[in-house]
Parts: sequence; structure tokens; C-alpha cells
Amino acid sequence: MNFLLFGCIAYLLGSIPSAVWIGKSWYGIDVREHGSKNAGATNTFRVLGKRAGITVLLIDIIKGFLAVLLPSTLLQTDFFGDNSVSEDTLILLKIVIAILAVLGHVFPIFARFKGGKGVATSLGVIIGIHPPAAGICVLIFLIVFIIFNFVSLGAILASISFPLILIFGFNISNNWLILFSIILSCAVIIAHKKNIIRLLKGEESKMKLFK
Repeated sequence: MNFLLFGCIAYLLGSIPSAVWIGKSWYGIDVREHGSKNAGATNTFRVLGKRAGITVLLIDIIKGFLAVLLPSTLLQTDFFGDNSVSEDTLILLKIVIAILAVLGHVFPIFARFKGGKGVATSLGVIIGIHPPAAGICVLIFLIVFIIFNFVSLGAILASISFPLILIFGFNISNNWLILFSIILSCAVIIAHKKNIIRLLKGEESKMKLFK
């Protein structure tokens, strides 16, 4: 029952539509009706500007991180009177919760199931599961973004790097964690299908990091 509760909380956290709520409350604009029509940080940057974009980015990262952090915190403090969960079970629980949090962002119950691509929330759950790997992924994203000025390309290459970093960089042998990293990587790539097509055609929009 506790695991079901964690799953529900993770989905609800992921469902917080920060881009939609901030756009409507601060500017009277639904970002899903402008730009790429995506309820994510990148489209918020383009449509509403840096202040709103940074706010949405941070909220989306934090909600993924909190969702994954919650079970280990409560179980380790014996919040439910049961601290007998093994390390492998805890990892599996975190993975399931991470997936539900990202699904919540992509299909948010608070925004008629029309959300974003889940990249920022995916970063949040990765930080919660394996912070060093998350840091390397962020570095890869920034390098690609600064050199080529494509957010989508940075996100795609960073996601592809994630399972490789775990396997070859940190010698992770937990099959569930490896499988999760591959699934998450594939999900990010699929979510950027249209961006990939535009990149190949030379039609993808650029965005300067320091502009």
C-alpha cells in the first residue's frame, strides 16, 4: 500500500503543469497555443522569456527529484514503521516512481493530459537516482547546446549518453537501473521525433544560451 501511495504522489508531482500555470497566471498566455505548442521549459523560454523559462525549468527538475527522493527519505526515517526494504527493492521503487513522475509531466492530470516532453523532469529523477551521472549528462547537454545552439540536440545526445555513462563510466551492474536508463533514453528520443526531422532538414530553431 505504501508503494502505491508513493506512485500516486509521484504522478501527481509530475503532473504539476508549471509552464501552463505560470504562463496563464503571469502572462495570461497558454504556452500550448504558441511556439512549438509544448508545455515545457524550452517553449516557455521562447514564448514568455528567460524569467518564466528558468522558473519552469527549475520547477520541472525539482518535482522529478522530489518524487524520487520521497520514498527513500520516508522509509529510512521509519515514517511508515517499516524499514525492512532492501537496497535492490528501493532502487526498483525509485525507478517505478521516476517513470510515473515523467509520465505525469507528459500526461498531466491537472492540464487535461497535455504536457511537455519530460526532459527537465527526467533530469530531476536522474539527479535523485544517480547524481554523478546526472551531472555528466548536464555537462554534455551544455557543451552541445553552447556549440550548436540547439536545445533538442543537446537533450538527445545527453539522453543517449545516460545509459553509456552508467554502464561504462560507473560500472553499474543493476539490471533494473540499466534497463531504466535505456528506456528513458529511448523515450526522450521518441519525444523529439519532430525535432530530429527538423534537424535533418536544417529547419530546427536555434536558441542562444547567453542571449
